[in-house]
Amino acid sequence: MAEFTLELNDDQKQVRDWLHGFAADVIRPAASEWDEREETPWPVIQEAAKVGIYSLDFYAQQFFDPTGLGIPMAMEELFWGDAGIALSIVGTGLAAVGVLANGTEEQIGTWIPQMYGDADDVKVAAFCSSEPDAGSDVASMRTRAVYDQAKDEWVLNGTKTWATNGGIAGVHVVVAVVDPELGSKGHASFIVPPDTPGLSQGQKFKKHGIRASHTAEVVLEDVRVPGHCLLGGKEKLDRRLARARERAASGGERVKNAAMATFEASRPAVGAMAVGTARAAYEVALEYAKTRTQFGRPIIDNQGVAFQLADMRTQIDAARLLVWRASWMAATGKPFTSAEGSMSKLYASETAKKVTAQAVQILGGNGFTREYPVERMHRDAAIYTIFEGTSEIQRLVIARTLSGMPIR
Repeated sequence: MAEFTLELNDDQKQVRDWLHGFAADVIRPAASEWDEREETPWPVIQEAAKVGIYSLDFYAQQFFDPTGLGIPMAMEELFWGDAGIALSIVGTGLAAVGVLANGTEEQIGTWIPQMYGDADDVKVAAFCSSEPDAGSDVASMRTRAVYDQAKDEWVLNGTKTWATNGGIAGVHVVVAVVDPELGSKGHASFIVPPDTPGLSQGQKFKKHGIRASHTAEVVLEDVRVPGHCLLGGKEKLDRRLARARERAASGGERVKNAAMATFEASRPAVGAMAVGTARAAYEVALEYAKTRTQFGRPIIDNQGVAFQLADMRTQIDAARLLVWRASWMAATGKPFTSAEGSMSKLYASETAKKVTAQAVQILGGNGFTREYPVERMHRDAAIYTIFEGTSEIQRLVIARTLSGMPIR
């Protein structure tokens, strides 16, 4: 049995330091500008592509780290730089993972390279799942996909919302209902290729935080995609739907929703993003407290400030450990018997909100201005308790898992 350790190996440390350098030298200097502009930071994404960070190869290497720590380590460092820009860099990964998880080898080889483009012509992709009336409640999804057998095409109609890169992406991955009677078991995912007629950008959202990341509605009006754009293929879909119908007819035990199981495994990555933002705000507050003087001494000399910083650091480290545990469990195939993925996301996201608020308080009036980055970090941190399952949903998942009861 391998010796237990929390020490990163030499390769992991090298990657961490490389990412930290990029975050410090490229992302942070651009953070304020792109937050104010509320636009996709294409030049920064291009720089990330040039050095190999914005690429499938990089994320694949981190994903297949046998310890499970590659992805959370990368997320923490990039989001330490700036949450909005970092989300613009990693947002394509949401769509790429959707293809990797459900697509055939041919689909993976065809579409994922198109999602990223290259260093001279970078592209982005969008994963479109949420709808105006179906966020956490995936069973209420209304976007429909109907198969036109004569033309071997799927026809998609509906509206998606909260889509990162929605409308500006080349490739969109769209989740749609193919059998309404099966609820969430009747969903499938589709590739919508670049320039497909009928797909358009709806409202672009003016957001409280992560403003450098493009978030918009995606409108689908009689969007026709070839049959080979159904992820996994029609034979696989037909088999899955048949099994779901058999279970429904026999009153068999309800099978855990595959999408929710995927979310449970991916939530630690969101927790790592939150840890990065919290750590960044803590570091600013610590340095400020050591250099800001009041009544003839640094404000960290006062227990009221020093104890806050002690709590902030303790909570950040605790959040990171929960994220690392869940990431290790996912990588080693250990079941989340206590919803450890949701635990990590819940605690880390709540920590980010609390720590960034404390950082603003420690900086006082300066913390409330845009001259200091904690104001932006506090706005950015609000998203972590909302996307990929709200804190309330995380608590529901944890409570249901612990109790075995259908808590509502």
